Amino acid sequence: MKIILTGDRPTGKLHLGHYVGSLRERVKLQDSGEFDEIYIMIADAQALTDHAGTPATVRENILNVALDYLGVGLDPKKSTIFIQSQIPELFELTAYYMNLVTVSRLERNPTVKAEIAQKNFETSIPAGFLCYPISQAADITAFDATTVPVGEDQAPMLEQTREIVRKFNDTYGNGQEVLVEPDILLPSNNVCKRLPGLDGKAKMSKTLGNCIYLSDPADEVAKKVQTMYTDPTHIKVTDPGHIEGNVVFTYLDAFCTDTAAVNEMKEHYQRGGLGDVKVKKYLLNVLEEMLNPIRERRKQYESDPAEVMAMLKAGTAKAKEKAATVLSKVKQAMKIDYFA
Repeated sequence: MKIILTGDRPTGKLHLGHYVGSLRERVKLQDSGEFDEIYIMIADAQALTDHAGTPATVRENILNVALDYLGVGLDPKKSTIFIQSQIPELFELTAYYMNLVTVSRLERNPTVKAEIAQKNFETSIPAGFLCYPISQAADITAFDATTVPVGEDQAPMLEQTREIVRKFNDTYGNGQEVLVEPDILLPSNNVCKRLPGLDGKAKMSKTLGNCIYLSDPADEVAKKVQTMYTDPTHIKVTDPGHIEGNVVFTYLDAFCTDTAAVNEMKEHYQRGGLGDVKVKKYLLNVLEEMLNPIRERRKQYESDPAEVMAMLKAGTAKAKEKAATVLSKVKQAMKIDYFA
């Protein structure tokens, strides 16, 4: 069996970083016919690890994320889309896995360390936030996932899941593979592994406010493209420019399918004679060609939120059934299936 588990935290609408880092690849994988089962999770419980005081925001964003999923082309007939908090089996698995991981190992996780610094949690780390790699391991293993498509920044989280799987199987497996050890699937385009923000910062992030959202209207996208960081030394059109660290060219590498045209623009820019305005206009056309059908599909589903919630309810019921099967297998291996 080849099974995918992937998902996003509902902390806001999804943006281009999500699209190139995972969403675009998910649609390709979904339509490839190579996988027996595909589970896509709206990770609201994980979102509450650092939004515990604003649960209403998380609730509202569940619909936003579902609409973005449907907008990019994820199909509930091919992929099971579900809400994490509605599957109690995930939390029971998390509790069992906690005994297999030390606090110091959690603190060393590079993704956790980076987010602790970003959210200023250094002096007061919520226990739920610190343990969220364990929760993620429960999410992945609950569906026997063999493949997890993620961005490069999530690679340390998946490695921690693999460690937990090995520890569990060694401790309770009695020579059998109870839990499946998943493989990571990174974007094939290196640029897409970590898309920079509009300001040239290392990562596009809702927190940093440097995003283009999939649902942004055309005029908003145009405004944001105009603000993009380019080359501060490229003052006159005739000046030779640099493409390294130039966000506009990074985005062209990520989104433009006409590689020859992009390479020609890079050479022209580097020798001088090509202005930032022209390059940004070209990028805007590329983005609009991609974003317009996504926006149109999103609007169609947005007109009937009850239908979207019914889809989520059905997907969650299906995912719960699968997670219950895995949990039963885990409890049997641990010899705690007392009434079986």
